[in-house]
Parts: sequence; structure tokens; C-alpha cells
Amino acid sequence: MTTQTKTITIALDVMGGDFGPQTVLAGAEISRKRYPEIRYLLHGEEGAVAPELEKYDQLRTQSQFVPCDFSVPMDMKPSQALREGRRVSGMWKALESVKSGEAATMVSAGNTGALMAMSKFCLRMMPGIERPALAAVWPNLQGESIVLDVGATIGADADTLVDYALMGSAMARALFDIPRPRIGLLNIGVEEVKGLEEIRLAGSRLREIDLPGLEYSGFVEGDDLGKGGVDVVVTEGFTGNIALKSAEGTAKQVGSYLRDAMSRTLMARIGYVFAKQAFARLRDKMDPRKVNGAVFLGLNGVVIKSHGGADALGIASAIDVAHNMARNQLQQKIEADLDAARSAREEASIASRGDRS
Repeated sequence: MTTQTKTITIALDVMGGDFGPQTVLAGAEISRKRYPEIRYLLHGEEGAVAPELEKYDQLRTQSQFVPCDFSVPMDMKPSQALREGRRVSGMWKALESVKSGEAATMVSAGNTGALMAMSKFCLRMMPGIERPALAAVWPNLQGESIVLDVGATIGADADTLVDYALMGSAMARALFDIPRPRIGLLNIGVEEVKGLEEIRLAGSRLREIDLPGLEYSGFVEGDDLGKGGVDVVVTEGFTGNIALKSAEGTAKQVGSYLRDAMSRTLMARIGYVFAKQAFARLRDKMDPRKVNGAVFLGLNGVVIKSHGGADALGIASAIDVAHNMARNQLQQKIEADLDAARSAREEASIASRGDRS
């Protein structure tokens, strides 16, 4: 007896990104072949989407096209996008399909600020969560980790950092299938006396929380992002975004150095021929397209943000993340962790009052 895989519906903002429908639909086709259970709600302008969709017979027959009248430009301010794109843009309509339950997740390569503003307005924040986080998959020497926040909001107090840790832990369990992810707080040193007061206070609170799905490992430094050692790295959006952009720039810099060194002399070019397979493996590991797709956490629904300049393979990676988050019930895991943390805090508060009386 065979078990049929449950269909997973993903809402796509087809007009989002630097390259529009041509690239988004090509990525959707790649991901559909990887995961045949995927079905799409394609949101976009009919004149731009329909001609490209004709190129993919199965994608067209297994998808539902939802026309829109407006697409959010990549350079539009979030407030303007919310005013002009609310209820009429493909980005908004895709979010509404998640809110209504028609789609399990939503993917967009569009304007990040507009997507965040619309997501918060349409889906609203989860109970008890005041600030969303943008969580990205980060390759390291030991595999992969999750880093959050990488740019959703600037600054964070201790309670927000704890919430990020809980949500990041749930995402690690959903994405990496790790029963008890290791959590690290990004700091300027591993010693408990170092760092801002809010980071130290968050560390103290994470040590006090005893949850089966989370293991707090203490502070980690910037070089630990590449070395690994923890499954989730927690920081605030300003620091996280700078770290992310610095890592992307360093990868491009190293790649440029290698290409220059391998073409500089005849012996270097001969050496490249013998080491070609090794360099191919290196390029594969450093390929940013394979880790494309950051997750907005803290909303009443799962939203995936693809890099705006992603090609078809990058778009497919973001859709893969959306598929995995839906299949492994990310939203339910986050809700369960937040409820467990609240219960633990209440019990600790009651016990503390009892000790004082």
C-alpha cells in the first residue's frame, strides 16, 4: 500500500524580483520537479505572466493564476507600497491567500521593506510577539545554521532576543530535523561579563528556560558564524544584516582572488586543470543560490523572502524552503514553543513570589 504525499500549496508573487515572471516561473518549475506535491497560486499581472506560463505545460495545469492590477516596484517606500498596493498588488493577494488558508506559505523576491510592511498589516503578529525577525540559512564548516535577525528590525531588547531564540529553534527543528537545536547569542566575546546589557540579560533568561526543544550554548563571536558550533545564532537586525552582507562580500572576494590566481601564469592554469574537480566542489559549497530564501518569523503565517537578484535556481531554493517549512509545520512548532516558554516563565514567577513570602 502506497502513501500519497499531501499537497502543499504555495503562493508566489510572480512579479517580484529584478527579473520578474521569466525567472520566477522558471524557478517554480525547478522546485515543482523536485517536489511534485507542490501546487502554486500564481499572483501577477496577466499580460506579463501569461506568455511565460505558456512555456510550462504541467506548471500551468497544476497551478491557479490569480491576476492583479498592480506590482510593487523594487525601489518603492514601504509606506507608499502599503497605500498603493494594498488589496490590488500580487504581493498583497499572495499574503491574503496565506491568511485565508488557501496557501500554506508565500514566496516573494520583491521589495523587502514593502513585503515586511504588508506582511505585518495583512497577517498580523503572533500573540506575544512584538517584532518580527528575518531568519536566514548560513553555511558553515560543520554544515548549516540559522541566523536571525538579518534585517527585519533594528535593535532588540532582551525579551525580543529570547523570542528570536525560540522561533529560531523551531525553524531549526523544522528545517534541519534537529530535536534540540543549540542556540548562541552573537556577542563581542564569549565571557559572561562582555557585551551590551540586553544581550547579557537575554543570555541569563535563556539559561533559566528549561525547554526540551532548545539548548542554550552561551555567547558566540563573529567568527563562529563560519566555524559553526551552534545551530541557531541570535542577534538584532542591524548587526545581523551587516554580518550577512559582509559574508556575501567576502565570498565574492575570495572567488575573485582564486580566479585571478588560477589564470595568472601557465603553471597556474595547468594546476587548475588537475584541481578542477576540487574547485568545482568549492564553487558548489560557496554558491549563494543554494541557501537563498529567508523566513519572516513572528507572523500569523509563513512568508519567505528570496533575494531580489536571484536566478531561477535561487528562486527554486527559496520555494524549497517554503515547502519544507510547510511540510514540517513550522508555524505549529513556533506556537508550541512560545506557549511552553510562557508557561515556564509563569511558573518561575510564581515560585519566586512563593520564596519571597
